[in-house]
Amino acid sequence: MPLTLIEGQFRIMNAAPDGDSIRFYPNNPNAWRRIGRNVRTNRSGGAQLRLDGIDALETHYQPQRSHLPQQHQPLELGRAAAAEILRFLGFNEATRGENETVMSAQPTNVPGYILSRLADAYGRAVSFAFPGSHPARDGADVHLMTEPPTDGGARDFALLRDSVNFHLLSAGLVYPTFYSRLYPDVRAEMTRAAGSGRQQRLGIWAFDATTSGFQIASFDDLTERLVILPKLFRRLLDYLALNDGEISVDGFRNYVEQRNDRLVILPNGHVTGLDYVINVRGQRVKLTELPENLVFMEK
Repeated sequence: MPLTLIEGQFRIMNAAPDGDSIRFYPNNPNAWRRIGRNVRTNRSGGAQLRLDGIDALETHYQPQRSHLPQQHQPLELGRAAAAEILRFLGFNEATRGENETVMSAQPTNVPGYILSRLADAYGRAVSFAFPGSHPARDGADVHLMTEPPTDGGARDFALLRDSVNFHLLSAGLVYPTFYSRLYPDVRAEMTRAAGSGRQQRLGIWAFDATTSGFQIASFDDLTERLVILPKLFRRLLDYLALNDGEISVDGFRNYVEQRNDRLVILPNGHVTGLDYVINVRGQRVKLTELPENLVFMEK
């Protein structure tokens, strides 16, 4: 199935783009209607993108239902992904201030396009993002494959490989994180890219402790030391923020069960909750499945 082509500009001034999200302003102010009315826009028609299929280390995360200030994962890798998305899309430099907000940029905006078909629960357009322009007309239906296969042959994912999503995944700067409305063939190609990065120990994969397991002895372990799947980090941080300063993870799996993150485990198709694939023994936590084997259901 195709995605909708939307041409426009990426702008970063007074925003806080990270390794999997950036603000986009379509040339056609009515473009968002093509992918539904749930995209939340600012007064200039810009919307935040959620780059499909990937999740970057958090550089500024606000724990839910907490008075804690914004938190982060190990910043060197998180900022590396955030810097690479800007470089790939055409920004030469960006100076950040408090909470990772861009205070100056060169240039201040760059042309590009996205392929999208839906918004998430937070009003972000779930997209594949590209620099430059696409030969099809603005608003056209476009396949991430260069041509839909008609003879049962191999699919050519040249366009997918041109996306910043795929670039970051191939460079080992982001985790694969898949949702159920991502096309299975695209997901499979992105899984191959993630596997290659892991095998070469690129970027995050040289430090990843998601499935090998990690010990939590202090709050700083999560924010300064451990490189883990960002969704797991967010759930741990939200849980610990409720614990009045206690670092114990005794009730973590119960908390995750209450959050009701539903998923499918590949390749057996088991439908379950995120808590099912989390193992907790004392203060040691691990995910029992590789991130790319999980397909989350949109809320």
